[in-house]
Amino acid sequence: MGTPAFAADILASLLGWPEFSVQAVFTRPDREAGRGRRLMPSPVKVLALEKGLPVHQPSSMKTEEELQLVQSYEPDFLVVAAYGKILPEDILHTPPYGSINVHSSILPKYRGSAPINWAVLNRE
Repeated sequence: MGTPAFAADILASLLGWPEFSVQAVFTRPDREAGRGRRLMPSPVKVLALEKGLPVHQPSSMKTEEELQLVQSYEPDFLVVAAYGKILPEDILHTPPYGSINVHSSILPKYRGSAPINWAVLNRE
């Protein structure tokens, strides 16, 4: 579950490990971008489609339908990286081995709008 290039890097890494079987990808719905305001897919969606993975783009993860969809994959664990949506506890607790949130900053020390920038500025 992820959206920007950072999350696509995480997905690419997971796809490189033969021990992992990525069953599906969840990413935010396509958004308008550029001068033409054309719908643009997320970097995660682009990679997932290149690799032939099922892609889901729900507008909300807070519905029973989305919970059932996640449960239908019977995941061992979920990997979340910059998804951009709040995941309900029911979804986070679906996999028997839990859910992993990959974050690019040093939590909880740096939070807010520029956690990576502050870590770099402080030479961390």
